[in-house]
Amino acid sequence: MQISLRLDTTLDMKKAGVKHISKADRTLARHIKRVGPFELKVEAKINPFEALMSSIVYQQLNGKAASTILGRVVALCPGKRFPRPEDILSLPDEKLRAAGLSRNKTLAVKDLAQKTLDGVVPTSRAIQKMSDDEIIERLVEVRGIGRWTVEMFLIKMGREDILPTTDYGIQQGFKLVYKKRKLPTPKALALYGERWRPYRTVASWYLWRALDF
Repeated sequence: MQISLRLDTTLDMKKAGVKHISKADRTLARHIKRVGPFELKVEAKINPFEALMSSIVYQQLNGKAASTILGRVVALCPGKRFPRPEDILSLPDEKLRAAGLSRNKTLAVKDLAQKTLDGVVPTSRAIQKMSDDEIIERLVEVRGIGRWTVEMFLIKMGREDILPTTDYGIQQGFKLVYKKRKLPTPKALALYGERWRPYRTVASWYLWRALDF
C-alpha cells in the first residue's frame, strides 16, 4: 500500500503558474497580490483507493463527524493503518453501517473496493502516467464518485490545470473577485477560465482564498 507524502506545491505552479495568470488576468493579479504566496499542499504519492474512500465517507458531513466515522471503519481492520480493498469487501454491510456509513456510502465503498481490485481504479503508479481526462473517465465509473470528487482528487495530486466549475466556493470566489451580482454558471466559468490555462489549479486556489476576506 502506497503511503501518501505531504510536499510543497511544485515550483512550476508557484512561480510559472502565478506569473502566467497574473499576466493573463489583471483582475485576478490584483487579488493574488492581496492574498500573497501560493501555498497549496499536494500529495506527491497518493493512494487512489484510500483518497477516494475517504472522499466518499466525508461527503455531506462536517469534518469532525466524517473523521469519527472513518476512524470507526479503519478500526474494523485491527493492526492496519488503512483498510485494503479486500478488507472492505470482506466486511459485512451491517458492520460498516454500525460504524456510521449510510446504506449508499456502504454500497459506494464496496463498489470502489471491487473496482480497485478489477483495475478500473488505477494504481498509484499507473495514475501518474494518465491524463486528467483519462482519470476522470475512469473514476466516475465508481458509485458515489462524481466529477467534482475526482477534480478535488486531481488537485491533491498536484495536477496543474484543474478548474472545478461546479464548486460553490470557486463560483462564490469568482463573484467576489470580479464584483459580479450573481454566481457564474459552470459554463461561463469554464469559458472565462480558458485564459488561465495551463495553470487553472492556481486560479482555483486563489478564488477559494477570496472567501477568507
